[in-house]
Amino acid sequence: MAAEIHSRPQSSRPVLLSKIEGHQDAVTAALLIPKEDGVITASEDRTIRVWLKRDSGQYWPSIYHTMSSPCSTLAYHDSKLIFVGQDNGAIMEFRIAEDFNKMNFVKTYPAHQNRVSAIIFSTEAEWMISTGHDKSISWMCTQSGSMLGRYYFTSWASCLQYDYDTQHAFVGDYSGQITLLKLEQSSSSLITTLKGHEGSIACLWWDPVQRLLFSGSSDNSIIMWDIGGRKGRTLLLQGHHDKVQAVCYIQLTRQLVSCSADGGITVWNMDTNREEAPQWLESDSCQTCEQPFFWNIKQMWDTKTLGLRQHHCRKCGKAVCGKCSSKRSSYPVMGFEFQVRVCDSCYDSIKDEDRSSLATFHEGKHNISSMCMDVSRGLMVTCGSDRVVKIWDMTPVIGCSIATGFSPR
Repeated sequence: MAAEIHSRPQSSRPVLLSKIEGHQDAVTAALLIPKEDGVITASEDRTIRVWLKRDSGQYWPSIYHTMSSPCSTLAYHDSKLIFVGQDNGAIMEFRIAEDFNKMNFVKTYPAHQNRVSAIIFSTEAEWMISTGHDKSISWMCTQSGSMLGRYYFTSWASCLQYDYDTQHAFVGDYSGQITLLKLEQSSSSLITTLKGHEGSIACLWWDPVQRLLFSGSSDNSIIMWDIGGRKGRTLLLQGHHDKVQAVCYIQLTRQLVSCSADGGITVWNMDTNREEAPQWLESDSCQTCEQPFFWNIKQMWDTKTLGLRQHHCRKCGKAVCGKCSSKRSSYPVMGFEFQVRVCDSCYDSIKDEDRSSLATFHEGKHNISSMCMDVSRGLMVTCGSDRVVKIWDMTPVIGCSIATGFSPR
């Protein structure tokens, strides 16, 4: 039975099941309704819409609600509660009727002074946690609607993840930094900050089972942070040509699904031994041929040579000149799915089998700014600035599982 827990077809592609069009502006969030053939969408056109799948297979709007400000993000809970973040900083709570044909207003939370970027609802703590472009995270009581606490950052807070058991919050910001906070009833404490990206953090995903944090950035890369121990191990994943806008880790099959602004959908095999990318070494001269770099005035004068530009081998991290790093190679075990600069000795050490890809690449054929997965059904929904919402069958890519009941359609 253990051998049947999961299977991963390597050559299959996501199947586009349906396209939803109708919004007049960019769709900022789209969520699959658990256990229902339905989708909730939010848009810059100030509308919240609930789409239900009809017998014809098409999705038709059963709820159409206009907000006072452009909608920036969404959160949904199985109790049929919807939290809608807006451009004006407010978050509005609604309850959907049992037949999904009506949405009743519950309360407004004055959570931020600027655009809301992410919302998480914790039933255990009775908190509504959110981040915004006012450079803050806030947590509010869902019973009274009152503010419990707030923490400020130096940059726009762009994304949020939360550990429900330990009440730790992970906040990514536009400076490229991730902050780990411990939230209390009326206070918070800073645990640590994670720095590794060269661009703003666009998305986060927290896996509480393996205690892994995944971050996607405008630098086109993903970093896996091992929060659970192992001496702070980090893995770099480079397999997108544009900024990474959404990530989702499937713990059962050890796969990471990521989407980028150019429509790229990448599925990473994380169930394999990977190598951590090295720290880049600094030197005043090439660590292979010992020729000086252009700032090494003394050695240039002593040897009567012109200084060279410094580069770095992505495999060993050595500081090398262009002549000693003239070749390029992919190295998927270190996360480099595309060809990168390596020094000549590292290039010679990479075998052909070392270049075998550990990811599959697919084309969503539309701008993707947000993604949501229902792992139990193998469904994914994507949306973006092109105003199109797409619903995908991902079971051909992420496999089928006895444990969750997936079956290929």
